[in-house]
Amino acid sequence: MASQSSELLEKIRQQYESTPYPRIPVDKCPKDNPNSLYIHNLVTPYYLRNQKVIETKGKVILDAGCGSGYKSLVLAQANPGAKVVGIDISTESVQLARQRLDYHGCDNAEFYVLSVEDLPKLNYRFDYINCDELLSLCPNLTVALQAMKAVLQLEGIIRSNLHSSVQRFHFFRAQQVFKMMGLMDGNPEKFEIEAVRETMIALKDNVRLKATTWNSIYEGQDNNETILMNYLLQGDKGYTIADMFAALRTADLEFISMVNWRQWNLMNLFKEPDDLPAILAMSLPEASVEQQLQLFELLHPIHRLLDFWCGHPEEGKSFVPVTEWTISDWEEVRVHLHPQLITEKFKQDLIACVTEMKVFAMSEHLSLTKGTISIDSSMALFFIPLLNAPQTMMSLVEFWQKVRPLHPVTLEPINTHEVFLTLQKLLIRLESHGYVLLERRP
Repeated sequence: MASQSSELLEKIRQQYESTPYPRIPVDKCPKDNPNSLYIHNLVTPYYLRNQKVIETKGKVILDAGCGSGYKSLVLAQANPGAKVVGIDISTESVQLARQRLDYHGCDNAEFYVLSVEDLPKLNYRFDYINCDELLSLCPNLTVALQAMKAVLQLEGIIRSNLHSSVQRFHFFRAQQVFKMMGLMDGNPEKFEIEAVRETMIALKDNVRLKATTWNSIYEGQDNNETILMNYLLQGDKGYTIADMFAALRTADLEFISMVNWRQWNLMNLFKEPDDLPAILAMSLPEASVEQQLQLFELLHPIHRLLDFWCGHPEEGKSFVPVTEWTISDWEEVRVHLHPQLITEKFKQDLIACVTEMKVFAMSEHLSLTKGTISIDSSMALFFIPLLNAPQTMMSLVEFWQKVRPLHPVTLEPINTHEVFLTLQKLLIRLESHGYVLLERRP
């Protein structure tokens, strides 16, 4: 068994030596991709786990399986002041990663040719570990998770993912076809990629495998990487939500959240969430997070990756959900704009919206869910103070009253309590979408 694992690991290494992944140009900058920066910012999962905002300066972040270094660059730009350490088993990939970070002037990054199982050799303790598109290739899932846990700070967080066996079922069938054809006996290169392309083109369009996996754009040479990473990926395995939770339990790690948690909302699958069949209305509220995610996966398997955050057991601080706060809680709350929204473009668009009395589309700056998230210009003005620093709830109420001292209809002095309740309602909505972060006073 050990020799088989070593042989497979060598095949994987050879594949990434000859084709480092991802093939993104070195000069491409992720600053124009706020969604990617958002999920790679330590602030996001830390808040989800602790309802607290953390400073990224001085933190140490690992990019496990860094490949050609694009995600390492994302991590560096999403976490100002943090040190980024990248590891990969491919020497060629590590060299490209160093070149990428040097090109973008990231001088607080290190890269090593190392497997995830050998992480303890680095002599580092990490505040955040990003392990993207790697676990599905590891011969032993538990060993890989335990290796990361061994170098994780007590309050640290791991972000990792697994290929979904349900959503990617047809691609795993395709991989089996091409294994039978001998295209994965060695390191798949141009000949094997072309053989896949010719085979898929030769099939009738209504053949199930072609209908469920193939796209005509794959017929061009520019999509060799797509074919390689889907039809000929060495060591690729699929997992279910149940497998994911079982692996976390075995590794003694605690589930925090799915990375794209808003897209795993089971209730969103129903036409009338408030009017469910009796059996569902009774059982769903009692279902655990794991059970709800399993149901979503079975009913609507749209996610290629089971993308999750986890950490040491019971290191997260228990907290009261925002929707259950008392008035006294709200009076002491500190409001933060999410760091990924504090950009010059956001500031300019916000000021233009307020001064020109236009609707402000939040989702144009950070699109975390499907559809448009917008707020009226009269409500958007409360963001202005947040551009400079976090604010208390009461300071935002005072700011509102200074800017809009009179009720727009009655022209009477605006009531403090009315402003308080209006802002409270708005903040609850924006917090649920991840745009603002709310901290209660300890």
